Amino acid sequence: MNTYRINTLQSATQYSSIELDRIFAAFMTRVYMWMSFALILTAITAYIISQSESAIYFIFANKPVFYGLIIGELVLVVIISSAINKLSVQISSLLFVLYSILTGITISSIFVIFTEGSIASTFLIAALTFGAMSIFGATTKKDLTKWGNILIMALAGLIIASIVNLFFSNSTLYWITTYAGVLIFVGLIAYDTQKLKRLGNQIHGNNEIAKLSILGALTLYLDFINLFLYLLRIFGRKK
Repeated sequence: MNTYRINTLQSATQYSSIELDRIFAAFMTRVYMWMSFALILTAITAYIISQSESAIYFIFANKPVFYGLIIGELVLVVIISSAINKLSVQISSLLFVLYSILTGITISSIFVIFTEGSIASTFLIAALTFGAMSIFGATTKKDLTKWGNILIMALAGLIIASIVNLFFSNSTLYWITTYAGVLIFVGLIAYDTQKLKRLGNQIHGNNEIAKLSILGALTLYLDFINLFLYLLRIFGRKK
């Protein structure tokens, strides 16, 4: 009887472990699928907008329009990040898609400023860097929490320095923020991946997978886009 109970408990534990592994794998798969879809949507949107001179002029020659789009992006990030538990899966998905499109609109000028070849090569560099750091974050046994806290503080400093440089247009500060931005987002990719790994191990239902995968995709999407844009400052060749 005791042997039977032990075997039964072992089987239940094994099943639970297998089920949790399945949920975790499903979560991370959906995160990367959503992120990839968003990047493709952003790229397509940016390219389409860049092919219309009137659209480019309307967006970038009118500061209220451009800054309105930027504010719209920030609002969407805040809504998705802070209200993900209150939103339905459909609404969360729609907001993320909308954010991806808005980002494509606001970065469409890169196709006007830089050659398509340098954009493609920089995207490849960003993708390889992202892949390497994401694998590191998912596999390392080192706790990256302290590293993440430092990076978040550095990011705040980077944002302040970038805003200040909008008024002074200092070339030295421009390149300092560029290389600092690359280092910060390279580190954040590893940190955020590890954070998502921990989150994935705490999920216990399909509804949580659907919602949190969108939040996770948004996090990594932001890391990738920012890394790409900072790398483009370095490797991009202007027309």
